[in-house]
Amino acid sequence: MDLGFNLRAASSYSSPAQRARVLTESWVESEIYCPNCGRASIERYPNNTPVGDFFCPKCREQFELKAKQDSFGRKIVDGEYHTMLRRLRSNEVPNLFALTYDMQRGSVLDMVVIPSQFFVPAIIERRKPLALTARRAGWMGCNILISEIPKAGRVNLVTKGIPNSKPQVLSAWRRTLFLRDQTHLEMRGWALDVMRYIEKLKSSEFTLADIYRFEQELQKIRPNNRHIKAKIRQQLQVLRDAGYLEFQGRGNYRVV
Repeated sequence: MDLGFNLRAASSYSSPAQRARVLTESWVESEIYCPNCGRASIERYPNNTPVGDFFCPKCREQFELKAKQDSFGRKIVDGEYHTMLRRLRSNEVPNLFALTYDMQRGSVLDMVVIPSQFFVPAIIERRKPLALTARRAGWMGCNILISEIPKAGRVNLVTKGIPNSKPQVLSAWRRTLFLRDQTHLEMRGWALDVMRYIEKLKSSEFTLADIYRFEQELQKIRPNNRHIKAKIRQQLQVLRDAGYLEFQGRGNYRVV
């Protein structure tokens, strides 16, 4: 994988924003393989296609690209808030490529792909509506809170200027495909919450009591649920059955 941009692709553009868009899209089209099926390349949708920016002709996975100079931080700016919620409810959200680059060097710094199954309403933040004096008065955008996505939902293709191996990427992608079987957004959200709290323990081995420590935090997130511990146990079983966790007996678990 060559991390350098093809600068000739943007030679006819003078706007920095347009140059960045053309260079990053051109790079993805020429260098990125499908993280789902491993096809050597993916293809670009025509401009202004509402579904996404790229797709895999073999497995039909769809991808949206967000690119930024330097780091994204805790959130990624996205489109219209209510449109995003409708797409979530209809399971039409594409996978997300998040790419950072160094324009002076003309190369990619980092790139992760966030699989579509990690998109739930809890990670979508509503932005303030545009002012009445704005051209699109009242329009309301949203942010994707990537800091709320479990690490397992951020599959690294490039890390600090170094491409990760293709087998490693494909393995990391397959590891969480079981979440797509849970089409109910609320139930999938519970699984993601438990995954995130498991990661907060910073240990591959943990006990049921360790996870129970987050009961009050989960209660704040789910104020209408009075059976938090039961939901935790339920989701641990889901993660165990999917092979994400291994139950070792006596309330002990290990992340596989």
